[in-house]
Amino acid sequence: MSALDTLKPGQLVRCTLTKAPRSAGSESTVARLMRNDPSAKKALRRSQKTRAQNVNRYNRGNRMWISRVRPGKVVRVVPGQDWTMTYRVDMLPDLKSVEAYLEIRPA
Repeated sequence: MSALDTLKPGQLVRCTLTKAPRSAGSESTVARLMRNDPSAKKALRRSQKTRAQNVNRYNRGNRMWISRVRPGKVVRVVPGQDWTMTYRVDMLPDLKSVEAYLEIRPA
């Protein structure tokens, strides 16, 4: 029985990255889970709002063109990183797939 079986939906979960993921898919899954941290969500919302306000519009061939800025990376997938998130049932497959790289415990 793993720690994931004892979690309930809506419960705060504290995750710590114990070792670096070995594949690119696992790394992107961990990054996606890390973006559920409230502080990361706030940073993503704020940067999205700033990018929307500072859109570079210019005329090209008598048409308006928009030069969009690529979003910055808010989270870094390096061992030792920890984050808190609210557990949802739809996160279970992602958590199980990267369970070997994480230490998961109730907050």
